[in-house]
Amino acid sequence: MEGFSAVNLRATSKFRAQKRLIVVAAALAVVAMTIGIPGTSSQAATKFKGSMTVGVVAPFTGADAALGPKYQTACLAASQAINLSGGILGKKVNCKVVDTRGDPADAVPAVRQMFATTSNLSLVIGCTSDEASTVVPVFNAHQTVSFCMTGESEFDSVHFPYFFRLVPPDAADSVAMVKIAKLKGYKNIALAFGNDAGSQTFVSPAEAAIKAAGMNIVSNQTLDITATTFQTEAQAIVSAHPDAILMEALGAAGVALLTEIYQLNNNKMIPVIGTSAMIDPVFFSGVTTGPIGVQNFINAFDADNQTVDFGGPAYPLYKRLVLAQSHKVKGVPSFQGLLTANGTVHLFDGMNLAALAMVMAHSTSGKKYRADILKIAQGGPGAVVVSSYAQGLAQLKKGKKIQYHGVGGIYSFDKYQTAFGPFEDDQFKADGTTVAVGASLGNCNLTTCK
Repeated sequence: MEGFSAVNLRATSKFRAQKRLIVVAAALAVVAMTIGIPGTSSQAATKFKGSMTVGVVAPFTGADAALGPKYQTACLAASQAINLSGGILGKKVNCKVVDTRGDPADAVPAVRQMFATTSNLSLVIGCTSDEASTVVPVFNAHQTVSFCMTGESEFDSVHFPYFFRLVPPDAADSVAMVKIAKLKGYKNIALAFGNDAGSQTFVSPAEAAIKAAGMNIVSNQTLDITATTFQTEAQAIVSAHPDAILMEALGAAGVALLTEIYQLNNNKMIPVIGTSAMIDPVFFSGVTTGPIGVQNFINAFDADNQTVDFGGPAYPLYKRLVLAQSHKVKGVPSFQGLLTANGTVHLFDGMNLAALAMVMAHSTSGKKYRADILKIAQGGPGAVVVSSYAQGLAQLKKGKKIQYHGVGGIYSFDKYQTAFGPFEDDQFKADGTTVAVGASLGNCNLTTCK
């Protein structure tokens, strides 16, 4: 290389290094644009100052194993957008799965192990009715904010400072189910609920709502969710000739029960009204690949659900983020089916609420940021409405007040930090997604829908 000096060589090497950085940044920007995540190449290339962890505490094995992947998807989707916007106070967000097996006896040691082995644990999401009564006090003792998908009645009147519930209690869910039955003109109702804690919380409120609506309970079956056949229960339901069945039995139990009812009823579906938890890809896949088939099932199945704001500004990004997790989460037959899944929708919003509250409080400590969750949810005079972490972050940096309007709408918390909102009647489509039918069921509380 005659005439090529050391200075020239250093300059050329520097140029090539800069060129490589530009190429890498551009590639990251393309990835962000491909999945529709707001961000720039500079944000994508952020050098994080450490990390923080979100615990996904839920059943990943056992009878309710379908719940965990819904919540894990919410965490991964939200953390992807947050990290592409520079993380939270410069910290990268990671998700850690903690399997409760849907059993309180397994959940408590699993949660204690999580706290013992996890550094910078700043938030917990998931915890279902199967284990919430035993693990929420542990979260509270560690001053760790939790967003739980539990409908247990004890949280209707006991205040845990670090506990937030983005969905109404199961009593409101039951009232919504009965409202659907009433609108359809059903009079004689069969109940079929699993023997797990998460399903049994629906029974008493459903019984009260059915009585108040002037309907009759003609059969009331408690299902062993570990069983593989339900011939006795199915025969009792068919023999009672109900107009409809109100039920929650997740996973294989629900599939087995409905298949046996169908066969005992001369290959005819009895109309079913499920809880919002039964808007689930695993359940849909199990039922429709069996003797019942797709068309028979979708013609006879309704489920109550909280309203998803499809037309709102938060939904397009949420959809792209959820679908982007399809190769990262096991146990989900159809990620399209998660787009209206109660847990995925609301825990995604919960992650954004908590992340923005951390920024607002300048801290990832639950003790310091929990009060700001309520401020961001409620807004107030002069608050700027935002629909993503990136938008909220930009406004907070300008010193603005914000109100988060998520995929589940705007969250209004009561004094026990439970959010109530409008319900709808959802039906499955042939592709496993759902669509709302009829008018809104109204805002359902513990006794009525208004």
